[in-house]
Amino acid sequence: MHRPTEICSLANPARRPVIVCFSHLRWNLVFQRPQHILTRLLGQFDVIYWEEPRHEEGCEAAWLDWTLMEDGLVRAEPVLPAGLDAEASDAALRDLLATMLEGETRPLVFWYYTAMMLSFSSGITPDLVVYDCMDELANFAFAPEDIARREAALMARADLVLCGGRSLYEARANRHHNIHCVPSGVDVAHFARGAGGLPDPADQAGIPRPRLGFYGVIDERMDLDLLAAAAAARPDWSFVMVGPVVKIAEGDLPRAANIHWLGRKDYAELPAYAAGWDVALMPFAINAATEFISPTKTPEYMASGLPVVSTPVRDVVSGYGEFDSVAIAADADGFVAACAAFLRASDTARAHWRSEARDCLADQSWDGIAARIAREIENGFALRSRASSPGAAPGRAKRHYDVLVVGAGFAGSVMAERLAAGSGRSVLVIDKRDHIAGNAFDHKDEGGILIHKYGPHIFHTNSRDILDYLSRFTRWRQYEHRVLAEVEGQLVPMPINRTTLNALYGLDLKTEEEAEAYLKSVAVDVPEIKTSRDQVVAQVGTHLYEKFFQGYTRKQWAKDPSELDKSVAARVPARTNTDDRYFTDTYQCMPLNGYTAMFAAMLDEPRITVMTGIAFDELPADITWDHLVWTGPIDEYFGHRLGKLPYRSLRFEHEHLPVEQVQPVAVVNYPDYDVPYTRITEYKQLTGQVAPNTSITREYPADEGDPYYPIPNDEAQAMYKRYDALARAQRDVTFVGRLATYRYYNMDQIVGQALATWRRLDARWREEALAGTGAVAAE
Repeated sequence: MHRPTEICSLANPARRPVIVCFSHLRWNLVFQRPQHILTRLLGQFDVIYWEEPRHEEGCEAAWLDWTLMEDGLVRAEPVLPAGLDAEASDAALRDLLATMLEGETRPLVFWYYTAMMLSFSSGITPDLVVYDCMDELANFAFAPEDIARREAALMARADLVLCGGRSLYEARANRHHNIHCVPSGVDVAHFARGAGGLPDPADQAGIPRPRLGFYGVIDERMDLDLLAAAAAARPDWSFVMVGPVVKIAEGDLPRAANIHWLGRKDYAELPAYAAGWDVALMPFAINAATEFISPTKTPEYMASGLPVVSTPVRDVVSGYGEFDSVAIAADADGFVAACAAFLRASDTARAHWRSEARDCLADQSWDGIAARIAREIENGFALRSRASSPGAAPGRAKRHYDVLVVGAGFAGSVMAERLAAGSGRSVLVIDKRDHIAGNAFDHKDEGGILIHKYGPHIFHTNSRDILDYLSRFTRWRQYEHRVLAEVEGQLVPMPINRTTLNALYGLDLKTEEEAEAYLKSVAVDVPEIKTSRDQVVAQVGTHLYEKFFQGYTRKQWAKDPSELDKSVAARVPARTNTDDRYFTDTYQCMPLNGYTAMFAAMLDEPRITVMTGIAFDELPADITWDHLVWTGPIDEYFGHRLGKLPYRSLRFEHEHLPVEQVQPVAVVNYPDYDVPYTRITEYKQLTGQVAPNTSITREYPADEGDPYYPIPNDEAQAMYKRYDALARAQRDVTFVGRLATYRYYNMDQIVGQALATWRRLDARWREEALAGTGAVAAE
């Protein structure tokens, strides 16, 4: 009898790479993500689909039950004697796998859908390891206790990690150097057949209309209470539930005359069932098991021409919540109301839904997804097969990149994206922190609130070009930042405006002219403005300077304003109107899904590899590059040979509170020198997140820690200029960003600087290539 690998060769004589896919899903259970992707890869790879073993009474020795499918894929199911414990089962599976691959010389890919199969397969070293993460399996009912540890081991072993949803990706983005968000697609043609009308299946034909339907696995992720309540509220509606019942008892299912449990159906049958529905349902419970799911049902229902009502599953809300044909409802009353609205919809509205679905699904085909994954695998093979250096360790391939970018913050990420997508270079991005996004990194804390780990970051700019560039990677939430300052027991607007003056001094200034006259009356005549103190007292006088600026500045910089450059205070002017916005830029907004998600999208480019948790001096010797982009401290690059440039640092005290809101605006400043922190931020007011609890951060300036703010004085600037002269002599190194150019920039300014720097570098390379002296050849 032939082995499965030999069957692959017989079916496909070309010496194509072999994928062995280890899956916890039966091939014929439901036509799911593995089947959609792997069947489309058969044109380039031979595929063996290795399922979980079955244990049989009377089986004396382990054997492999394989089936050659019609499309050429080999389905392999290990059969083991009944009664084997976990250790004995792994030993048997290990032997079966080794025998199956014995003598195999073609490029080999191990593709995992479950980390549980690493226990018997880790002894074999393939050419490439792919981990396709579909779910947060550790959160599922009856999940093995050690599955999180096993997944960490698989992540460390993997060359390529794919995540089937945005929330899964965001939870893992900082855990792997080559991770990609690859949401599941939809077979539009398959499901669109239902939109055109299909005969009603026999077991559904007698069910009265209107019908509200669901298909999929029915398990602990279902909100059965919601379903029961909705059915009780509308006994005139029929609720049709299609799918196998798994991990919950049949007795747990709500029973009513208008709830119809039709059981498991084949993938080919689903469009006919959906064709007989009026509204599609996704009544998922909001629990640990659904925290990271990204249901493929949403686009499938849309392709079927159906409106969709879903509970607020994160990926459904972020990916589809803006569409008119998708309604989000958190409880039974909301579900019923949303379904009723859809049932009343006009023909015009229904035509709009179909048009909306076409636009939404245009780039979600499984063919496109499979092609993208195939490219990633080919890139992985190419990286592994690059010429090894003579002194490299045996079996370790040299990893060479056109460009190494040090730092995954704004400067580094923009440079990496442009160098890869704009210049066609292969780019390695590293960061010594364990995440991307630099100081803009945000994440959900223990209370589920999206917080900024390194203090508040509010995006604002006057440049439409910069906004348009970033809009390639995020949608936006409009937000105008307002700050209050705690002064003499009052919360007053900051920057100082007419409202501030009236509140503090009991005045009744009604016009800008009156406010301007008042400020002139208290201003100090400074012949030459050199320092921050000069800047402030010349505008608002001594009293306002002492109340708003002196203490805050002394805390922030550990220096009196009289010792700092005037530019420090120039960023926060006084106003004579009542505009209480902190910024007056034309465009003020926040990334809709947060900064980390925006950075992840920016770096999700086939030519970019990301490695976090590794410093420049920790890079292994087998990694090489032609050009370096440095976004770290410029003095650090040169080993502090001219001295250490001074910086101020920050310490953050994060706290989650069991109340809905703690302060009237997102940020409250505390300029009093005796208050140890400078400000408190409440993040929900920045992000628009709605929750019954909240999270805040107190910000403490510090002498030691990560460098945040260059010290703006003459001595520091003189030292920087000497370092800058050294930097300009480094032809194969580009310095960009706050730390590399020793200057405080707003986020939009960093983006602008990086884009301009890339344009100059790209132009230089093009000129060198034309002259025949190019040092880096684009792949």
